[in-house]
Amino acid sequence: MFRHPFSFEGRIRRTEYGLSMLIYYAAYFILEIIDTSVHSEGLIFIAIIPMLWFMLAQGTKRCHDRGNNGGWQLIPFYALWLLFADGEPETNEYGADPKGRGDLLEELLAEEQTTAPM
Repeated sequence: MFRHPFSFEGRIRRTEYGLSMLIYYAAYFILEIIDTSVHSEGLIFIAIIPMLWFMLAQGTKRCHDRGNNGGWQLIPFYALWLLFADGEPETNEYGADPKGRGDLLEELLAEEQTTAPM
């Protein structure tokens, strides 16, 4: 879990996406408290760039798990769908299933093709 959190490649499960959302909102809340107590206007704007990059990357990987490109996360309330909907079983164009479903079938088919008599 949380391998390459700033990368836009691959797929992640609902659990990792949900934890990413919790981390993002907790960090934003803490930065907001620090920003108001210190009265520095620029702190939150400096920190928000990597935070947004992190959340966009995690959202893109979650969209990939659903079989969609990352642009789908810009649809209003689609983040809720990403949080509760199951990903595509087996490998899709974005990578292998993070739950490992379908891998056994692919291995058996590959083994059958290599051992089939000609």
